[in-house]
Amino acid sequence: MNEKTTHFGFKEVAKSEKEGLVGQVFTSVASKYDLMNDMMSGGVHRLWKRHFVATSGIHQGDLVLDLAGGTGDIAKLLMPLIGQSGHVVIGDINQAMLDVGQDRMIDAGFYGRFECTQMNAEDLPFADHTVDAITMAFGLRNVTHKQQALNEMHRVLKPGGKALVLEFSKVNNRLLKTLYNFYSFKVLPEIGHFVANDRDSYQYLVESIEQHPDQATLQSMFEEAGMELCSYENLSGGIVSIHKGHKI
Repeated sequence: MNEKTTHFGFKEVAKSEKEGLVGQVFTSVASKYDLMNDMMSGGVHRLWKRHFVATSGIHQGDLVLDLAGGTGDIAKLLMPLIGQSGHVVIGDINQAMLDVGQDRMIDAGFYGRFECTQMNAEDLPFADHTVDAITMAFGLRNVTHKQQALNEMHRVLKPGGKALVLEFSKVNNRLLKTLYNFYSFKVLPEIGHFVANDRDSYQYLVESIEQHPDQATLQSMFEEAGMELCSYENLSGGIVSIHKGHKI
């Protein structure tokens, strides 16, 4: 792989093409994205997300940017933490995902306490030092230039702010990894075909997990972005990890 190409799952594509290819995937799965997550994880993704938000340290009155937050599931969990004086900006590169999230947030009674904005994580439409916290759940692995996205997070955070990333990671237990790989590569794409009539999109999602940096590498990328007090917490044996970094 050279400096002009990157991974799209297991394929090597031009960096200029990846954003559009990822966009096609999430436009295809937007209407059934949460249903598929339930089926793929047996509903465990909801427990991961609840723990992610519960341990975030986000406070009442905070301005939170929820990146890759399309369908609004993280934003809804954040609402009790930020209270009536807080605000969530749901940012996603894919408008179809944002449309789903906006409808769900309004239906849940949060009108006026959030906004949905189409944006690229690599070029955030915020001034320096303006956001109290950034959350990103299961989105970083789809970003073409991951380091640039982390750099942008650090730039827009206020001093004392924090970035929190929930993402699939690397399983260390050999038996669990064997079972997990079998389920991921043999079962999940077939579920995608059966439920969403879209095997290819879910094959990509599985492959993108395999290509994502491991825990130690991602922590070092947080540090390279300028964040301090960086740490990670493994959940479910390392199937997913929560990464945290602070702007001092």
